[in-house]
Amino acid sequence: QVQLVDSGGGLVQAGGSLRLSCAASRGTFSGFTVGWFRQVPGKEREFVAGVSWSGTNTYYTDSVKGRFTISRDNAKNTVYLQMNSLKPDDTAVYYCASLGFVYSGIPTVAGSYDYWGQGTQVTVSS
Repeated sequence: QVQLVDSGGGLVQAGGSLRLSCAASRGTFSGFTVGWFRQVPGKEREFVAGVSWSGTNTYYTDSVKGRFTISRDNAKNTVYLQMNSLKPDDTAVYYCASLGFVYSGIPTVAGSYDYWGQGTQVTVSS
């Protein structure tokens, strides 16, 4: 069983930056794909970015390409999401999620992930 803790959210002006962190407080996700999702009230949880277990492969939804960077430090059991040039449309609760099995790809469907953080609020003001 893996327990994830998200942190790093906050209030920022448009054009600003934030770095989210996802740490495994119990267990490890160093061998599994990890993704970041976001959700606004009334909408489904949306895939934002994912990173393979090794950190070699990454994948982003089109709306964040060139602005967000996902990375991981397996020695620290932590995954990061660096968010630059933030826009008001990026406002959401952000969740990290980990697969619970070895898989070479990066799923974009929330139901594929086994473990979830509690979420961290990101608010971008115009």
